[in-house]
Amino acid sequence: MTMITRTAPQPVEPVESRVSPQSPAQAATGAGTAVPITVAHGDGIGPEIMTACLSVLDAAGARIAPEPIEVGEAVYARGVSSGIGPDAWESLRRTRVFLKAPITTPQGGGVKSLNVTIRKTLGLFANVRPCTAYAPFVATRHPGMDVVIVRENEEDLYAGIEHRQTADVYQCLKLITRPGTERIVRYAFEYARAHGRRKVTCMTKDNIMKMTDGLFHGLFEEIGTHYPDIEREHLIVDIGAARLAERPERFDVVVTPNLYGDILSDIAAEVAGSVGLAGSANIGAHCAMFEAIHGSAPDIAGQDRANPSGLLLAAVQMLVHIGQGDVAERIHNAWLATLEDGIHTADVHRDGVSNRLVGTQDFARAVIGRLGLAPRTLRAASYAAAAKPIAVPLVSRPARPDKRFVGVDVFIDWRGTPDGLATAIRQVYGGALALTMITNRGVKVWPDGLPETFCTDHWRCRFMPAGTMAANPAQAAQMVGRLLAAGIDVVKTENLYLFDGKPGFSLGQGQ
Repeated sequence: MTMITRTAPQPVEPVESRVSPQSPAQAATGAGTAVPITVAHGDGIGPEIMTACLSVLDAAGARIAPEPIEVGEAVYARGVSSGIGPDAWESLRRTRVFLKAPITTPQGGGVKSLNVTIRKTLGLFANVRPCTAYAPFVATRHPGMDVVIVRENEEDLYAGIEHRQTADVYQCLKLITRPGTERIVRYAFEYARAHGRRKVTCMTKDNIMKMTDGLFHGLFEEIGTHYPDIEREHLIVDIGAARLAERPERFDVVVTPNLYGDILSDIAAEVAGSVGLAGSANIGAHCAMFEAIHGSAPDIAGQDRANPSGLLLAAVQMLVHIGQGDVAERIHNAWLATLEDGIHTADVHRDGVSNRLVGTQDFARAVIGRLGLAPRTLRAASYAAAAKPIAVPLVSRPARPDKRFVGVDVFIDWRGTPDGLATAIRQVYGGALALTMITNRGVKVWPDGLPETFCTDHWRCRFMPAGTMAANPAQAAQMVGRLLAAGIDVVKTENLYLFDGKPGFSLGQGQ
């Protein structure tokens, strides 16, 4: 995005004077049959903004054949915990393209997030969120911002594997896999290359999570060497988030694990000017889903006040994905021209900048009235080079490493002191595996712990082979059985392995 100087709004030119170099007839029509797409009108404001969006797509000549499905509140109400039924799955698997309005997920237990269910079931591994400033027409402190967040969509803490292990302690497992990381990192570089982007920034917290985030960072550096035309950098996510909020102009494409990407994409959308203007693509090898990033906003549902822009820009991403860049370009430029003309919904309307306050459907009609036009001030959209799906990268499967058992971490529910726990364990077990360390919340508390360390009732007890003795998982299982028989509450075990001679486990803090 070019840098825009904030100035007072200028008189609006007649729209006919800003005709795009491509004629409306060329842009609106094209060879090929209509592409089937699955459409969900959603909940809350969803039906209103989907109606507006589809009217624009139809007027622009999108070569699509929508198949409506029902998902969300009504399906949850019928007792379907996922919010999506068999008929909807059948449509998605047939069309492989999903345009979805926001849905409402009921509060409380017993129901699943529809978005998470669809993403994981259909393998939608990449979440792509463009975050662009539209100054001076939408308020922002960063008029040059033009950032794309590429977020891994299936793994990390969003695997949703949680347990309560003791009265005090709850656990959520962070899963980072080599294939999942390799695929999202390659996709980020391929996206940058396809869209003429100059740099990819990776953000992790591998100074703390050296194995999980360390894998993500390491593969980013390894894969990045295959893209010498694209600059790459790595930032620790906390300083990276701060710089994204303060100096977003320095970023281009950002690739992250799931949780960081979720947070960063909302930060970026807000910094750009409005979450309500942001669309999102969820890409997989077999299917793709396109949606606005905002929620269903039931408080304004049915009032014709909602901004359909986020869903409309998601539909633009969809059109590029299905090879209709001509229509995508036509709609995007008409939308930019509408924004420039000060035709604004309530969420972005500002006195002295906006010329007319409109509702949902009037905004869509304004975009339709500008089809074939290009913006004067904002940079015009062009999808000629990117009007095709980006190939989903294949992942490599390296030779399996040599894997050798070297011990076990036993997690114990215990109310007492570390010395007391060590004594209790030693009284009932003295076999091939010896107790070498006890940690509490990752901090070593035995041997030689400090009395100031606060401890909960959740202890990690590490057992390693005693002296030169060898050990195996069967011996670890026997040891756990003896602890349980003695009334020591074992809540979990993790076997410890060397992979090609390198530890596949972390040490305790303070060790």
